[in-house]
Amino acid sequence: MKRVYNFSAGPAVLPEPVLKQAASEMLDYNGYGMSVMEMSHRSKAFDQIILEAEADLRKLLNIPDNYKVLFLQGGGHLQFAMVPLNLMKNKVADFIITGEWAKKAYAEAKKYLDARKIASSEDRNFAYIPDLDDLPISPDADYVFICENNTIFGTKYNKLPDTKGKVLVSDLSSSILSEPIDVSKYGLIFAGAQKNIGPAGTTIVIIREDLISTELEPFVPTMLKYHIHAEKGSMYNTPPTYGIYICGLVFKWVLGLGGLEKMKEINEAKAKVIYDFLDSSKLFKGTVDKKDRSLMNVTFRSPSEELDAKFVKESKAAGFDNLKGHRSVGGMRASIYNAMPHEGVVALVEFMKQFEKENAL
Repeated sequence: MKRVYNFSAGPAVLPEPVLKQAASEMLDYNGYGMSVMEMSHRSKAFDQIILEAEADLRKLLNIPDNYKVLFLQGGGHLQFAMVPLNLMKNKVADFIITGEWAKKAYAEAKKYLDARKIASSEDRNFAYIPDLDDLPISPDADYVFICENNTIFGTKYNKLPDTKGKVLVSDLSSSILSEPIDVSKYGLIFAGAQKNIGPAGTTIVIIREDLISTELEPFVPTMLKYHIHAEKGSMYNTPPTYGIYICGLVFKWVLGLGGLEKMKEINEAKAKVIYDFLDSSKLFKGTVDKKDRSLMNVTFRSPSEELDAKFVKESKAAGFDNLKGHRSVGGMRASIYNAMPHEGVVALVEFMKQFEKENAL
């Protein structure tokens, strides 16, 4: 069976070599006579899997020794609550609102602390990243929150905000591992795996050790305390074992390609193919400012909703799946994560060129 080119924003395309290896090990992992899916999380075999996954992630991101890596569950939505519950001391946090997920993080934090919007791009439907140079950072802020790549709207921070010494917390769900980052500039990073790392169900948290507190509000549920998961090596309860296993295979795949410098080079080349076409197209137009374009999520539209719908229908029939834009914004979106092959983007652009010829205005 021929695989489609899957442009889904998440759960998203996974590397074919990873899927093939997982398939070959489904019934018998490494001679243990069982699948990782069936394996005890307390077994020596799984202990090796999770330790290797963490070691490879540390190597990829060059994570400093004073940061813990946690493999959790609940996705970004749970982190919207865990972050304020664990980091609040003054009960104040600043938020830069650049899309739906930052809005949701802000709304969730408001339940526990004084959440303050210090910048927003909502005035132009999140088509850009606000000016980050002289933000009105609250003097008593426990942290400053950003969502670094905005999956729905197709924007990306190309530099980090000046937080004036305050802890930076970043949702990196849709851009982690797409390019090198300096982990030491962040206090806490979290990422749902389902966009650029692995299957849905696993969440990665990278947190500086001095931010892991045991002195939390008494109402904080045990499962929402970072120190519990850090102390137990992500094994306080049964972790998402199979998801972690797949994440580990993806880490090895990225390392095998040459690491994040090479990954960035590959991603920039893919993005250039589609953005160059959008800039020259008479039918399709990108929806965000050029300087803030995402490498991972390319958003665009035609002159009408009817043409958008026709494009989505015909592209699906041609083997290009999940190009419909998010329901809240419409249009189209091509998510070109690490695992999307270059030839998939080239093929999509060729289809778009043909569609434009057939639907010239």
